[in-house]
Amino acid sequence: RYDNFEFEHIEEAVNHLRAMKNLRGFNVTIPHKQAIMPYLDELSEDARRIGAVNVVCVHTDPTGRVRWTGCNSDVIGFSRSIRPLLQSGLHTRALVLGTGGASKAVVYGLQQLGIQPQLVSRTEGAGRLSYAQLTEAVIRDHKVIVNCSPVGMYPHTDACPSLPYHLLTPHHLLYDLVYNPLQTRFMELGAQQGAVVKNGLEMLHLQAEAAWQMWNS
Repeated sequence: RYDNFEFEHIEEAVNHLRAMKNLRGFNVTIPHKQAIMPYLDELSEDARRIGAVNVVCVHTDPTGRVRWTGCNSDVIGFSRSIRPLLQSGLHTRALVLGTGGASKAVVYGLQQLGIQPQLVSRTEGAGRLSYAQLTEAVIRDHKVIVNCSPVGMYPHTDACPSLPYHLLTPHHLLYDLVYNPLQTRFMELGAQQGAVVKNGLEMLHLQAEAAWQMWNS
């Protein structure tokens, strides 16, 4: 059985889940993908490298103690979903919009695919550009753009990341982790310039299948 639980505070969620019997695992979504980590007994190698958790596997060790292991299936879903769209020699650098837990998995996945990621946020900082710094040269050099922010998600469907969309070309690939709506404004503006666009629905399905395998393997 797979149930939905909504908690505003991570402590409340942890207390509720620890009291549940026969729990095999659970998913963690925004904004708790990093907040859950101090409550875990161990991390998978991918989760440790990414620095974010969206899957927790629950098991009992030989002493009878219940242990929580943090894993990350977001990177599996993203990598498997975007890989067929990538063109060798063309898609070598990517702009990653947003700096939350989802973006950490995307950055790791891009690196595993041989693509150099560049973080973009509302404010400039160490290792990240601001939207105001997305010049024509930056857009030209980064043919992959991944939206890891909630901008454009229902009900704010008229919103989109602040990009110079007129600089996009048919060589660009725009991938939006948002899947509600299926066609975001970010994707729509990219498609108008001939760019390849894709939403995050397939990633959602693939990461869910990977999580189910983690719980039942």
